[in-house]
Amino acid sequence: MSSAPSVVVHPDKQSLADAAAARLVTALVDAQAARGEAHVALTGGSMGSAIIASLCEVPGRSAVDWSRVNVWWGDERYLPAGDADRNDTQNDAAGLASLGLDATRIHRVAGPDTSDSAEDSAEAYAAELREHGAAAFDVVLLGVGPDGHVASLFPHHPAQRTTGTPAVAVHDSPKPPPDRVSLTFECLDRALEVWFLVAGADKAVAVGAALASGADRWDVPAAGPRGSIATRWLIDADAATAVTGTEPRHD
Repeated sequence: MSSAPSVVVHPDKQSLADAAAARLVTALVDAQAARGEAHVALTGGSMGSAIIASLCEVPGRSAVDWSRVNVWWGDERYLPAGDADRNDTQNDAAGLASLGLDATRIHRVAGPDTSDSAEDSAEAYAAELREHGAAAFDVVLLGVGPDGHVASLFPHHPAQRTTGTPAVAVHDSPKPPPDRVSLTFECLDRALEVWFLVAGADKAVAVGAALASGADRWDVPAAGPRGSIATRWLIDADAATAVTGTEPRHD
């Protein structure tokens, strides 16, 4: 089963990042209490880095045993380790390393410096996901592009239809770089909770389209992922202006 989406609107990007970070601390504590560890998939972009920065400052973060948090990424650009355009590099710069994570539990996607192709990286990432029992993430964080894409699953792109594996190589991405590795819809759909973190007026049309009744993920990929327990749209006021038919809660 999948959960119906709930929408929470925050006044601005910073308040959204702070509230989402506090919410994530609670989710990680609950996951560790239930299962001994936690698996979270991070997102890139400015919003993905903003929540990491807020996470480093949020009161109560010490309640999480960060050494038992497994960190993954919903997608990664097929670029060498340390490249400034990689999602993990941006999250690192935002303060990820200061949380006290166990380095062996930080699961990065291999780039061309250590992998022969995006396909090899996707296969290795899929094997690692299976090995470490991340079949169902506790929380998946997703940004949304102005075109409605999530992770590196773009509108009308064949990577959307990949099945039988948790990770896929993406080529001919409509935004650079063209080669990427992404979690598949099949993998995202097994998450316990899916959180969309969206800020900015340039995302408003995509947010409205994804939340519209009958939205098709082939056209608007953000309409697709649903958590089995919760699907949360955590957005700022600018991103909420095109939402119709859904009664959002304002924080």
